[in-house]
Amino acid sequence: MKKLREQHNSSAALKPRLSILVKLGSIAVHVDEMLGPGGHNFDRIALQQLLNDPEIKAWIADMGGYLPVKR
Repeated sequence: MKKLREQHNSSAALKPRLSILVKLGSIAVHVDEMLGPGGHNFDRIALQQLLNDPEIKAWIADMGGYLPVKR
């Protein structure tokens, strides 16, 4: 039973809330725009704000070994 509960808790991070999915989508769009030919500094600012969002920070921490290691 304990092992099943641990598996459920660890898989919870793999099922993000809609608000996290929207923020991750925003990150992808801003990166695409920033790296494109008409990239703007406001995309960089938006990315910084999204990466500093407490919900995104918690999601990144919860993902553990599923994400690349920050160097």
